[in-house]
Amino acid sequence: MKTVEQLKEIAAQVRRDIIRMVFNAKSGHPGGSLGCTDLVTALYFNVMDIDPANFTREGRGEDMFFLSNGHISPMLYSIMARRGYFPVSELATFRKLGTRLQGHPTPVEHLPGLRIASGSLGQGLSVAIGAAIAKKANHDDHRVFVLTGDGELEEGQVWEAFMFAGGKHTDNLIAIIDHNKKQIDGSTDDVMPLGSLRDKLESFQWTVLEMDGNDMQQVVDTLEVAKSKTGQGKPVAIVMKSEMGMGVDFMMGTHKWHGTPPNAEQAASALEQLPVTSLGDF
Repeated sequence: MKTVEQLKEIAAQVRRDIIRMVFNAKSGHPGGSLGCTDLVTALYFNVMDIDPANFTREGRGEDMFFLSNGHISPMLYSIMARRGYFPVSELATFRKLGTRLQGHPTPVEHLPGLRIASGSLGQGLSVAIGAAIAKKANHDDHRVFVLTGDGELEEGQVWEAFMFAGGKHTDNLIAIIDHNKKQIDGSTDDVMPLGSLRDKLESFQWTVLEMDGNDMQQVVDTLEVAKSKTGQGKPVAIVMKSEMGMGVDFMMGTHKWHGTPPNAEQAASALEQLPVTSLGDF
């Protein structure tokens, strides 16, 4: 178990990894990756019961995490490597042809820590529900976590999944919605207004929490509350406010860094803003 300060240091290193990975590859999605770093760091280092040394795709006897918005893969790869699923040095292979760290996650190359291909938006919640139901069938009392983007909620399949999970009392499931209010074409308010996610999800029989996804203490505390709410007949949703591009001033407050890599000057500026940590760059 890490302290909040230790989690902050890990998250700072993950953000450095994201910038370097996307810059080196000359492609990738830094904005959402930077925004979701605190959440997924807390999940992998404090909240989930996992065993990187004995990973199986079936996930029996441990908590499971699914990244539905798979384009933010640099964040996930960095955290998995820092957690011990594969060597940190492998981060240097991000998006290179024939490597395990493709732009959108794929289990074809048998990357430890990865269970599904993702990036075709709208599918992750459905997969997570299936995993949660399987855990119940196997009398496994561990939980299933899934992260979706708010732009992803434009996919109809997501709402079918929300309805199914609530109607079938899938109460070992915790879904986090990254509500940064930005997507590739602009703000969600302009592209497709979402209204009150709390009201919508509660009407689908979910327990709903809210948090600031870039306040590490609040992230840890809210995830622990979410865990305490499982097993009570309803799935749990966390509507997470986050800032796309968090930690890099020129990437914040705009959707333009959704899928745009920094050039050399921009990457250098970003790394100057992100603290050097004791973990060290890859």
